[in-house]
Amino acid sequence: MKKLLFTAAIAVIGFTNVNAQNDNDQTTGFAKGDIFISGSVGFGSEKIADDKANVFEIAPQAGFFVTENIAVGAKLGYISRKAESGPVDTVDMGTLSAGVFGRYYFTPDSQFSVFGELGVDYRSTDDKLADVKTDGFAVGVAPGVSYFISKSFALEASFGILGYTTEKADFDGAESYDTLSFGLNLRDINFGLVYKF
Repeated sequence: MKKLLFTAAIAVIGFTNVNAQNDNDQTTGFAKGDIFISGSVGFGSEKIADDKANVFEIAPQAGFFVTENIAVGAKLGYISRKAESGPVDTVDMGTLSAGVFGRYYFTPDSQFSVFGELGVDYRSTDDKLADVKTDGFAVGVAPGVSYFISKSFALEASFGILGYTTEKADFDGAESYDTLSFGLNLRDINFGLVYKF
Protein backbone atom coordinates (compact mmCIF):
# COMPACT_ATOMS: atom_id res chain seq x y z
CA MET A 1 0.00 0.00 0.00
CA LYS A 2 1.31 3.37 -0.97
CA LYS A 3 0.38 5.95 1.59
CA LEU A 4 0.96 9.66 1.38
CA LEU A 5 0.44 11.37 4.72
CA PHE A 6 -0.31 15.06 5.06
CA THR A 7 -0.72 16.39 8.58
CA ALA A 8 -2.10 19.49 10.14
CA ALA A 9 1.46 20.21 11.19
CA ILE A 10 2.49 20.76 7.58
CA ALA A 11 -0.42 23.13 6.96
CA VAL A 12 0.49 25.40 9.84
CA ILE A 13 4.27 25.02 9.92
CA GLY A 14 4.76 28.46 8.44
CA PHE A 15 2.57 30.04 11.11
CA THR A 16 4.12 28.23 14.02
CA ASN A 17 7.65 28.81 12.75
CA VAL A 18 7.14 32.51 13.43
CA ASN A 19 6.34 31.67 17.05
CA ALA A 20 9.40 29.43 17.37
CA GLN A 21 11.58 32.41 18.30
CA ASN A 22 11.10 31.89 22.03
CA ASP A 23 12.07 34.49 24.61
CA ASN A 24 14.33 33.35 27.43
CA ASP A 25 11.44 33.59 29.91
CA GLN A 26 9.07 31.55 27.74
CA THR A 27 8.81 27.92 28.82
CA THR A 28 8.03 24.92 26.65
CA GLY A 29 7.06 21.40 27.52
CA PHE A 30 4.28 19.84 29.58
CA ALA A 31 3.42 20.08 33.26
CA LYS A 32 0.87 18.53 35.62
CA GLY A 33 -2.61 19.86 34.84
CA ASP A 34 -1.89 20.69 31.18
CA ILE A 35 -4.53 19.81 28.59
CA PHE A 36 -3.61 19.13 24.97
CA ILE A 37 -5.33 18.33 21.71
CA SER A 38 -3.66 16.71 18.75
CA GLY A 39 -4.35 14.62 15.74
CA SER A 40 -3.44 13.78 12.20
CA VAL A 41 -5.04 13.75 8.78
CA GLY A 42 -3.93 11.35 6.08
CA PHE A 43 -4.58 10.89 2.38
CA GLY A 44 -3.32 8.00 0.33
CA SER A 45 -4.00 5.31 -2.22
CA GLU A 46 -4.07 1.53 -2.28
CA LYS A 47 -3.53 -0.50 -5.44
CA ILE A 48 -4.30 -4.17 -5.92
CA ALA A 49 -3.77 -5.38 -9.52
CA ASP A 50 -5.61 -2.86 -11.72
CA ASP A 51 -7.87 -1.64 -8.93
CA LYS A 52 -7.05 1.57 -7.10
CA ALA A 53 -8.75 3.04 -4.05
CA ASN A 54 -8.40 6.38 -2.32
CA VAL A 55 -7.94 6.41 1.44
CA PHE A 56 -8.81 9.26 3.80
CA GLU A 57 -8.06 9.15 7.52
CA ILE A 58 -8.65 11.58 10.38
CA ALA A 59 -7.68 10.92 14.01
CA PRO A 60 -8.23 13.68 16.63
CA GLN A 61 -7.37 13.13 20.29
CA ALA A 62 -7.18 15.00 23.59
CA GLY A 63 -5.22 14.38 26.77
CA PHE A 64 -4.71 15.58 30.32
CA PHE A 65 -1.58 15.40 32.49
CA VAL A 66 -2.60 13.75 35.76
CA THR A 67 1.00 13.85 37.04
CA GLU A 68 4.18 15.49 35.81
CA ASN A 69 4.99 12.47 33.62
CA ILE A 70 1.66 10.72 32.96
CA ALA A 71 -1.05 11.83 30.56
CA VAL A 72 -4.37 10.08 29.88
CA GLY A 73 -6.81 10.82 27.11
CA ALA A 74 -9.40 9.81 24.54
CA LYS A 75 -9.27 9.55 20.78
CA LEU A 76 -11.54 9.14 17.77
CA GLY A 77 -10.76 7.97 14.28
CA TYR A 78 -12.36 7.56 10.88
CA ILE A 79 -10.95 5.84 7.78
CA SER A 80 -12.70 5.83 4.41
CA ARG A 81 -11.69 3.67 1.43
CA LYS A 82 -13.39 4.26 -1.92
CA ALA A 83 -12.70 2.84 -5.39
CA GLU A 84 -11.17 5.22 -7.91
CA SER A 85 -10.56 2.90 -10.86
CA GLY A 86 -11.28 -0.64 -11.89
CA PRO A 87 -14.71 -2.16 -11.20
CA VAL A 88 -16.92 0.37 -9.44
CA ASP A 89 -17.77 -2.17 -6.75
CA THR A 90 -14.17 -2.89 -5.73
CA VAL A 91 -13.94 -0.93 -2.47
CA ASP A 92 -16.40 1.11 -0.45
CA MET A 93 -15.97 0.88 3.30
CA GLY A 94 -15.58 3.04 6.37
CA THR A 95 -14.07 2.34 9.78
CA LEU A 96 -15.01 4.30 12.89
CA SER A 97 -12.96 3.95 16.06
CA ALA A 98 -13.04 5.32 19.61
CA GLY A 99 -10.53 4.67 22.34
CA VAL A 100 -8.49 5.70 25.34
CA PHE A 101 -4.75 6.00 25.86
CA GLY A 102 -2.14 6.53 28.54
CA ARG A 103 1.30 8.05 28.01
CA TYR A 104 4.47 8.26 30.03
CA TYR A 105 6.73 11.21 29.13
CA PHE A 106 10.37 10.83 30.15
CA THR A 107 11.20 14.58 30.08
CA PRO A 108 7.82 16.34 29.84
CA ASP A 109 9.06 19.80 30.83
CA SER A 110 11.66 19.90 28.04
CA GLN A 111 11.37 21.19 24.49
CA PHE A 112 12.06 17.64 23.24
CA SER A 113 10.58 14.60 24.96
CA VAL A 114 10.28 10.87 24.34
CA PHE A 115 7.10 9.07 25.44
CA GLY A 116 5.59 5.62 25.47
CA GLU A 117 1.88 5.11 24.77
CA LEU A 118 -0.55 2.28 25.50
CA GLY A 119 -3.89 2.55 23.71
CA VAL A 120 -7.12 0.56 23.50
CA ASP A 121 -9.64 1.12 20.68
CA TYR A 122 -13.08 -0.11 19.75
CA ARG A 123 -13.51 -0.38 15.97
CA SER A 124 -16.53 -0.77 13.73
CA THR A 125 -16.17 -1.32 9.98
CA ASP A 126 -19.03 -1.05 7.50
CA ASP A 127 -18.40 -2.78 4.17
CA LYS A 128 -21.24 -1.39 2.08
CA LEU A 129 -20.57 -3.55 -0.95
CA ALA A 130 -20.52 -6.85 0.94
CA ASP A 131 -23.25 -5.57 3.29
CA VAL A 132 -21.22 -6.74 6.29
CA LYS A 133 -20.41 -4.94 9.51
CA THR A 134 -17.44 -5.93 11.62
CA ASP A 135 -16.75 -4.99 15.23
CA GLY A 136 -13.60 -5.45 17.22
CA PHE A 137 -10.96 -4.18 19.60
CA ALA A 138 -7.33 -3.20 19.20
CA VAL A 139 -4.55 -2.78 21.74
CA GLY A 140 -1.29 -1.12 20.80
CA VAL A 141 2.03 0.02 22.26
CA ALA A 142 3.80 2.89 20.53
CA PRO A 143 6.87 4.95 21.40
CA GLY A 144 6.89 8.55 20.25
CA VAL A 145 8.55 11.95 20.40
CA SER A 146 7.28 15.49 20.78
CA TYR A 147 9.15 18.68 19.95
CA PHE A 148 7.86 22.12 20.96
CA ILE A 149 8.22 24.73 18.23
CA SER A 150 6.56 27.41 20.37
CA LYS A 151 5.12 27.72 23.87
CA SER A 152 1.80 26.13 22.85
CA PHE A 153 2.54 24.10 19.71
CA ALA A 154 4.54 20.89 19.34
CA LEU A 155 5.23 18.51 16.49
CA GLU A 156 4.65 14.86 17.35
CA ALA A 157 5.53 11.50 15.83
CA SER A 158 4.64 8.02 17.04
CA PHE A 159 5.67 4.60 15.78
CA GLY A 160 3.40 1.58 16.14
CA ILE A 161 5.56 -1.31 17.34
CA LEU A 162 3.35 -3.87 19.08
CA GLY A 163 -0.34 -4.42 18.40
CA TYR A 164 -3.15 -6.91 18.82
CA THR A 165 -6.46 -6.74 16.97
CA THR A 166 -9.54 -8.94 17.14
CA GLU A 167 -12.51 -8.51 14.79
CA LYS A 168 -15.71 -10.41 14.13
CA ALA A 169 -18.43 -9.97 11.51
CA ASP A 170 -21.99 -9.51 12.74
CA PHE A 171 -23.62 -12.55 11.10
CA ASP A 172 -24.38 -15.96 12.60
CA GLY A 173 -21.50 -18.41 12.53
CA ALA A 174 -18.84 -15.77 11.92
CA GLU A 175 -15.44 -16.47 13.43
CA SER A 176 -13.18 -13.88 14.98
CA TYR A 177 -10.11 -12.71 13.09
CA ASP A 178 -7.14 -12.08 15.37
CA THR A 179 -3.89 -10.33 14.43
CA LEU A 180 -0.70 -9.90 16.45
CA SER A 181 1.90 -7.55 14.97
CA PHE A 182 5.39 -6.64 16.10
CA GLY A 183 7.99 -4.50 14.36
CA LEU A 184 8.31 -1.18 12.58
CA ASN A 185 6.25 -0.63 9.45
CA LEU A 186 6.29 2.70 7.60
CA ARG A 187 2.48 2.58 7.53
CA ASP A 188 2.50 2.71 11.33
CA ILE A 189 4.36 6.03 11.59
CA ASN A 190 2.03 8.90 12.41
CA PHE A 191 2.80 12.61 12.48
CA GLY A 192 0.66 15.25 14.13
CA LEU A 193 0.45 18.69 15.63
CA VAL A 194 -0.14 19.22 19.37
CA TYR A 195 -1.76 22.31 20.89
CA LYS A 196 -1.25 22.77 24.65
CA PHE A 197 -3.71 24.85 26.69
